[in-house]
Amino acid sequence: MGVILNGFSIMKLNSKEALHKLKSENSPFLNLFEHGTLSVEIYKPENVDLQQPHSRDEVYVIISGTGEFINGNKKVSFNPGDFLFVPAGVTHRFENFTDDFSTWVIFYGPEGGESK
Repeated sequence: MGVILNGFSIMKLNSKEALHKLKSENSPFLNLFEHGTLSVEIYKPENVDLQQPHSRDEVYVIISGTGEFINGNKKVSFNPGDFLFVPAGVTHRFENFTDDFSTWVIFYGPEGGESK
């Protein structure tokens, strides 16, 4: 049997189960897994994305919903399954997203981000 963190096996994270667990929290995000510098969260903001720049590189993999993503001075639309990368320290946020929007958030690497 594998290691369990927040009720999830390290072998697999299921978005439906993660969203159900998130619903019981008083937060738009929930940390589900950590290993070394890797951290995996689920994120489902309501109406407005209030996050600030982060100190480590991060990746979003969209679970559901559509909208727009601001990454520094660029804006792109997103759909389920899309992969979005944000370097450490860059201002970013989701805008104009649908009510069903949710995403995996993956942080990794050292504080300040990885060099090229």
